[in-house]
Amino acid sequence: MENLTKKRFKPIIIFLSISLALSSIYYFLIIYSGTLSSGWGQFTIGLMWCPGISALITMKILNRNISDLGWKWGKTRYQIWSYLTPLIYALIAYLVIWLLGWGGFYNKEIVVRLTNSFGFGEIDSGFIITFYFILFGIFGTILGMASALGEEIGWRGFLVPELYKIYGFTKTSLISGFIWGIWHLPILLFADYKSATPYWYAMSCFVVLTISMSFIYTWFRVKSGSLWTAVILHASHNLFIQRIFTPLTEDTGNTAYYIDEFGIVLPIVVIGFAAYYWTKRRELNSIGKVINI
Repeated sequence: MENLTKKRFKPIIIFLSISLALSSIYYFLIIYSGTLSSGWGQFTIGLMWCPGISALITMKILNRNISDLGWKWGKTRYQIWSYLTPLIYALIAYLVIWLLGWGGFYNKEIVVRLTNSFGFGEIDSGFIITFYFILFGIFGTILGMASALGEEIGWRGFLVPELYKIYGFTKTSLISGFIWGIWHLPILLFADYKSATPYWYAMSCFVVLTISMSFIYTWFRVKSGSLWTAVILHASHNLFIQRIFTPLTEDTGNTAYYIDEFGIVLPIVVIGFAAYYWTKRRELNSIGKVINI
């Protein structure tokens, strides 16, 4: 029994050890410079690819087939919902923020900058916001998938199926979400991946968010058998939160405590989505369907 337990955990330990070793290189580079934009953002891209590279190395060490990471597309409806789900929960969260006055809609300075960048001159703000939303909603997601793929090969391509073999849906979501959140903490604590709120507040909101999101990611990964659902979820989330809704929100005083990944509203909304997918856990496939698609 003890040998079986060690055998089950060995791939996870190897993967996490390599991930930590590789990530430490980029932690140092980012923390030393103090910003995620250092190296023209390439240090951040490198960090995001550490879990994926670690998964590929681990598969090689274990003499496994890389196709087990879930490369096939799967059913398109799951990919569509992977794109729409972050948009829906982000829209709910920011509508609450705007309607309750915790943040304002819209940030006029950002809209002016967008107008100037597009070269449109004097034009209706509503048109600029709509144009920006559509343009970035399409092409921003495609670009975001390139960096999100690096993380998701590791987290949902490798780690989630390995944990799912041992723990099933609920514990896999909790554990993988916690690891995912903790992995971000060095750049949150020592660089500029944070908001104007206190560290303890930002960390708490962020880790609750990653754990809640993990229920969604795990459900789609297991249900579809496809790594690409997680890649699209990740890219869509980053796009709508970091590039659209947060920049368009005007600071009304204590807005930082409510918006973005470090505010309280988004984690609460996503907890509701996590609960919904938890109720659908009995629809999930066996682990064999997850890794052999």
